Amino acid sequence: MKNFKNHVILFFLVMVMAGGVFAQAPYKHSIGVTAGNFEAFSYKTFFTNHLALQLDFGYKYTIGSNYYVHARGISSLEINPNLMYEGHFTKGLYGFIGGGLSLGYSWYWAGYDSWFYNTRYRDYGKFGVNGIFGLEYKFNIPLTLQFDFRPGYGMLFTDDVADNYFDWSLNVGVRYTF
Repeated sequence: MKNFKNHVILFFLVMVMAGGVFAQAPYKHSIGVTAGNFEAFSYKTFFTNHLALQLDFGYKYTIGSNYYVHARGISSLEINPNLMYEGHFTKGLYGFIGGGLSLGYSWYWAGYDSWFYNTRYRDYGKFGVNGIFGLEYKFNIPLTLQFDFRPGYGMLFTDDVADNYFDWSLNVGVRYTF
C-alpha cells in the first residue's frame, strides 16, 4: 500500500512539472456533448492555466455490480461536476486527471425470486464520488475532442433501502471553445 501511495504521488508530481513547462490554458470556456454510457450536455471552464471545472448533466446507464442489481442496468439522470488538473503533452494534446461527484435520480427493474417470479420497478436518489482521467485534443478551429474514463463509487438510497455499486463511465466528448 505504501508503494502504491508513492506511485500516485510521483504521478501527480510528474503531471505538475510537465504542465508547468507550458503555462497557457488551451481555451477559457467550452460547451458541447458527451456520448458513451453517460450521454450529457457538457460545460468546461478554466480557473487557472491548469485547473478546470467540467460540469455534465445528462443520462447514464451503468451495468450493476452487486447482488441487487446483478445483470441489470442502473439508469440515472444526474449532474456530474469534476475538478481537474490539465497538462499539455504535445501540440494540441492535453492530459487531465481529477475527481468529482454524481448527484441525481436513478431507477432499475428489480427482480425477486419466490414461488413465482415477481419483477418490480425501483427508483432511488443517487450520490457518488468518481475519479476522471483522459485526453483532450484542441484543434486549430474552436473545437475540442475529449476521451475520458470515470471510475467511481455510487450509492442509491430511499427511505428504506441503501445500496452501493461500482459506478463508471467511458465517454467521448465534443465541445465548442470560446
